[in-house]
Amino acid sequence: MQEISSRRYVVQRIGFGVLVLAALLVVLPILLVVGAIILKGIGAINWEFLTTMPRDGMKAGGIFPAIVGTLLLTLGAALAAIPFGVGGAIYLSEYARDTWLTRAIRLAIVNLAGIPSVVYGLFGLGLFVLFLRFGTSILAGSLTLAIMTLPIIISTSEEALRAVPMEFRTVSASLGGTRWQGIRNIVLPQALPGIITGVILGLLRAGGETAPILFTVAAFFLPRLPQSPFDQTMALPYHLYVISTQVPGMPLQVQYGTALALLALVLSLNVVATVIRSYFRRRRQW
Repeated sequence: MQEISSRRYVVQRIGFGVLVLAALLVVLPILLVVGAIILKGIGAINWEFLTTMPRDGMKAGGIFPAIVGTLLLTLGAALAAIPFGVGGAIYLSEYARDTWLTRAIRLAIVNLAGIPSVVYGLFGLGLFVLFLRFGTSILAGSLTLAIMTLPIIISTSEEALRAVPMEFRTVSASLGGTRWQGIRNIVLPQALPGIITGVILGLLRAGGETAPILFTVAAFFLPRLPQSPFDQTMALPYHLYVISTQVPGMPLQVQYGTALALLALVLSLNVVATVIRSYFRRRRQW
């Protein structure tokens, strides 16, 4: 008996060691990449770099229009995707019956989440830029990014809603509340941390994508801020691609500085979302 226990302990320790090694193999390359970007790009980060317009063919000046454009596109995608994404998740979780149609819709949502971003870019080009005649604009780019993030938001929001115990709904109905009152006042507040997680995952992907905005909104060199939703704009992901591949003689420090600014922007949004999610999770009653 003691020999069996000893053997189980050895197997457990080996399994634990393999899991630790796998985690290190995943995390270590990420840390090395982030460390390299910080070391090579921190010298370019200053107030002028972050708040001025580019000049001299983007070899001098700053990246302010690209930062503003990225924020505008992310905000536009959020405004378009969150209501439809969360609303679709509420319908699928709380109202829709389990039929072949709803199962097909869920399967389609899962498949849409795996479509390459360049396909969404071509779809946005055909629908918003050409058919609806929005032109290459912030509106077309934001709507394209919103469609790209919808599957993630719907899937994660539906899972968060389904994770709320059924007893919450039963108690609400027993007190005379309608189904919508129970969803609005009880289910949604309890599922909010999971919903916020899905929204942020979708928006972080949208903020770092290049292919969709390449077809619908991104400008090669535009040293001014957009004046309306129908204007083009620069964006950090596309700007980084341009200065890294299309501009001869671009200083390496500027390239890494732009990459560091994009990384810092994405991580800042993630930190804000984590704080908000933690706040609502502490208020959760189960």
